Amino acid sequence: MGDLEIRAAVADDLPAIVSMLADDPLGAQRESPDDLGPYATALDRLSTDPNQHLVVAVREGHVVGTLQLTIVPGLSRRGSTRSIIEGVRVHADERGSGLGTRLIEWAIDTSRHEGCHLVQLTSDNTRTDAHRFYERLGFTASHVGFKLPL
Repeated sequence: MGDLEIRAAVADDLPAIVSMLADDPLGAQRESPDDLGPYATALDRLSTDPNQHLVVAVREGHVVGTLQLTIVPGLSRRGSTRSIIEGVRVHADERGSGLGTRLIEWAIDTSRHEGCHLVQLTSDNTRTDAHRFYERLGFTASHVGFKLPL
């Protein structure tokens, strides 16, 4: 995979991150790459919360992937801590290169290091390629998710 670094995201990474978030049919409807203000505010909040890990994958000085990992302490499952993977994106030029697998492996390893007993994620019903990807990595579609826009 060549020279690849996975590190915490910083403000200078926001244009690349938001561009990747917007680079699909769903993201194109809900993201605003021309207005980074809300994203900068969110990054500030994420950066000060020790249970949040917004990371980027960088190759040759370019952001080529991203994900957010949230650590959630809980009472269920005998007081287990779990993690939630969200916002997984790989730059179009890197798709099929194994980068997505590397990002998910990073998230799983970090979850173990954080003492998590379970890693979970959701994926939109329309993302059938993503579903196959997660299943290949050992995830099972065990629950039905619900959302309520506020």
